[in-house]
Amino acid sequence: MRVLITGGRGQVGYCLTQQLSEYGSNTVLSLDKEDLDITNQDTVKAMVQEFQPTIIINAAAHTAVDKAEEEVELSYSINRDGPKFLAEAAQEVGAAILHISTDYVFEGNKDGEYLETDMANPQGVYGASKLAGEEAVMSACEKYIILRTAWVFGEHGNNFVKTMLRLGAVRDELNIVGDQFGGPTYAGDIAKVLIEIANHISKDEPVEYGVYHYSGLPHVSWYQFADAICESAVTQGVITKKPNLTSITTEQYPTPAKRPSNSRMSTQKITEAFTLEASDWKAELTNIKAYTE
Repeated sequence: MRVLITGGRGQVGYCLTQQLSEYGSNTVLSLDKEDLDITNQDTVKAMVQEFQPTIIINAAAHTAVDKAEEEVELSYSINRDGPKFLAEAAQEVGAAILHISTDYVFEGNKDGEYLETDMANPQGVYGASKLAGEEAVMSACEKYIILRTAWVFGEHGNNFVKTMLRLGAVRDELNIVGDQFGGPTYAGDIAKVLIEIANHISKDEPVEYGVYHYSGLPHVSWYQFADAICESAVTQGVITKKPNLTSITTEQYPTPAKRPSNSRMSTQKITEAFTLEASDWKAELTNIKAYTE
């Protein structure tokens, strides 16, 4: 495979670059925003024409959910226009594009798990710009996989696990939202899934292009996730004492952007199509020291 990665220094992009480097048969070009401005159509086209990828994996995004409410133009430029230009360039060279999206495309008021066929209804700029990016990719390239994921965490970059470890080390009391539910997802698992799908495509195996959900199990609230993180941290000696956690409501922790109260997504489709199981986020907390290095 000739793989072009955008957002190469982000949580998932970093894992993609690391994992693909272990495969000697692949040619990988991993670029971050300093290397490639995906919002510049001419630059994107020139880079893709020069590199001639067989797979483009777009891990670049404007993910500052609350800032997006003010940075509307920037959000759409990165989350809609960038994916569109990448997908158009992919189409021109006959490449497939794998594009990461989000649970925030949903309103979050459904009972039970969201399916790929459920109607999207984003409640904020971030979710709306990501949905626009999905639609742009679908329109621009015949060979596309859109992977919606949620609550991403990993050893590289900023995320909820690192925040809890930092706060847990210095505070005795923490208030954590307990009425928003979803599936924490390890960035390394997202990378593995994208690489597995890319391998299917590169081997000309039958692939059903379209939208897939991939996130972690079991589904929990932010409060339950925080509790598991702190338990693991104490057990492994990362923090000396577990802080007293209090479950609070979304109303008690107001934010500029509205979050979905239900981010539970079904991963049945991707399991049936590619034999890929949901991310086991609890297993990834067994080496929590790696998140402090």
